[in-house]
Amino acid sequence: MKINNKIVRISLWLMLGVISLVAIFVVIVLNMDWNRAKPWLNERTSEALGRPFSIRGNLALSWEELHSGPETVTGWRGKIPWPHLLAQDIHIGLPPDIAGIAHLEKPVLASASDSGLIPAVNMAQINEVSFSLNPLALLEKKLDIPVLRFQDSSLFLQRYADGSNNWTFKKNTTSSPWRLELHRVVLSQGKVHYLDAIRHADISADIDSLNTDVDYGISWKLKGKLYGEAVTGSGKAGAILSLQNQTQPFPILAQLQMGQTKVSVEGSVTRPSELAAVNMQLKISGNSMARLYPLTGIVLPETPAYSTAGHLSATLGKIDNHWKYEKFTGKVGSSDLAGSLDYQTRKAGKLRPLLQGNMRSEVLQSIDLAPLVGADSNASKIQRGTAAVQPADKLLPVESFHTERWRSIDADVSLSAAKLIRQKVLPIHKLQTRLIMKDGVITMLPLSFELAGGQMQAHITLDGSGGDGNKVKSKEMVQDSNIAQAPAIRAKMQVTARHVQLQKFIPTLAASKLTVGEINADARLTAIGDSVAELLASSNGELSSVINHGSVSKLLLEEMGLNIGNVILTRLAGDKQVKLNCMLADFSITNGQMNARSFLIDTDEALIDITGSINLQKEDLNLTIKPNSKGLRILSLRAPLYVRGTFLHPLVTVDKTVMAMRAGGAIGLALLSPFAALLPLINTGPAQESGCGSLLKTAK
Repeated sequence: MKINNKIVRISLWLMLGVISLVAIFVVIVLNMDWNRAKPWLNERTSEALGRPFSIRGNLALSWEELHSGPETVTGWRGKIPWPHLLAQDIHIGLPPDIAGIAHLEKPVLASASDSGLIPAVNMAQINEVSFSLNPLALLEKKLDIPVLRFQDSSLFLQRYADGSNNWTFKKNTTSSPWRLELHRVVLSQGKVHYLDAIRHADISADIDSLNTDVDYGISWKLKGKLYGEAVTGSGKAGAILSLQNQTQPFPILAQLQMGQTKVSVEGSVTRPSELAAVNMQLKISGNSMARLYPLTGIVLPETPAYSTAGHLSATLGKIDNHWKYEKFTGKVGSSDLAGSLDYQTRKAGKLRPLLQGNMRSEVLQSIDLAPLVGADSNASKIQRGTAAVQPADKLLPVESFHTERWRSIDADVSLSAAKLIRQKVLPIHKLQTRLIMKDGVITMLPLSFELAGGQMQAHITLDGSGGDGNKVKSKEMVQDSNIAQAPAIRAKMQVTARHVQLQKFIPTLAASKLTVGEINADARLTAIGDSVAELLASSNGELSSVINHGSVSKLLLEEMGLNIGNVILTRLAGDKQVKLNCMLADFSITNGQMNARSFLIDTDEALIDITGSINLQKEDLNLTIKPNSKGLRILSLRAPLYVRGTFLHPLVTVDKTVMAMRAGGAIGLALLSPFAALLPLINTGPAQESGCGSLLKTAK
């Protein structure tokens, strides 16, 4: 019994000793000046981060019981005081290997100090950091932090021209037995300044707390420049960023404007620490879809002013990202547009990003297609954010294509339009094309549509890959690309038109009760250039067309917009209807020079022979028109006409020295070039006797 009493007394003394030691430890900890530990803590943290770290303000430790707030702990564990750490005036510097670069590269707008932010020698400056630490988790070598709070912090992020940045921390090669579990982050009154030498960005953002908003906890505003364009934005987000349990979506509401491009989103992000998933409603509007390239890196064509709205979702991984813009609707100019787009980064396979999708339109306005090739007016170019480069004396568009962007992405997009119209109704229906862009080469497979009861089809290939034979237009560095040269385009085009009815092509002819025929045409061209004007100026190939059984008049040519033909016809026959038996046109094209191999117009009154050339490079006309009357009609005798001048300002004159005193019979067609190129077009005409067939027999 005495032994047992002795054991009890020893146990009590031991327990008393342990309690005394704990009490002494707690007293020491509570009364210890932790600021004396700052030099040791700064040194160890700097070594771990691989950059300067210092706590310049107060460092304090207190013990608190967690009964309320996001750190609430229930049960007996809630009775255990938790250590609560408070640190003030913290500075995190730059790694030594890039600290020198930061002083050499200047911001786009102003220095960090000029904008009220931290100087470039520091990456972060935090006025106050506080967090509580789970003491029981320390027994398992685990740093369990329920909430990490940042108050009044400034963050300076910079990416340099060589691709390095100041936010990548040193990786610890040795494994540690300790684990960090950080559940939530709370931001309050922060500033962020972002500089990017590659994207030419200088953007500042302010973050403030929202105490009365039920759905959102913080608000933010940003301003700056991106690729030389002014950028502004604002928005709201959740107050607490959950890092451990991320099943609850993190709400986001944002508006962004860059130049005339406006973007607004409302939705949520799942697992925001990893940006694992995005689920938002997205609205976009701007002066041209091409202006989205600096924001998205996606190559889109030049367009008129547009606006779209749809559902944006994304699955984001550490390597590859997959974005979907689904069920969007909108307007492009006066045309409607709807569909879905799918975008994948494909970095894992070292492939270019891929854009896929389907777009459709019920009514597509032809005027809205003009910006695709730079054929809109200079006023329209300025409105959509490009330079007014079109010369006043030139008709063919000179605006350059951005071929350097073609190699930044691959694409496979289909487009269909139920109807295409112009200012005056043009009966184009069921337009369809599939655009494939791969390795900088654009292919249309094919572009087809129904036109005035007939069919038109075009196979077009535009090679902007920069392969052998492509000339170089510039050696300037392009934005967001390592490509130093922008190659011109190697183009191939084959166009066919079959059974296009003139009466349906020009509906106003139906009221005149005239007999009108059909058009058949072929064109084959190859060219090199970086604009429509350059492509046509260097083009090689041929153009052939046939019109069977029609009527030609000033009215018809006005409806077709053929100003040159209007002037010519008025000179030849006055303003009256003339029955057209056939028109044959066959041009060879060499280095932009169109030479008339055969160009005949056969009417009831005369057989008109047109010779000469058209220079697509200089936009010059050099045609001679020789009307030869059928039968001896003194009043129908005509002198040759000369068509000179430019496409914009054609000039038609009469040869007063040579009168066409040819009586009876038709023109000597044997002097003309062969009609071999026109045979396929004539054979596709109506089954009845063709006026062009008769003309061909006469030629033979």
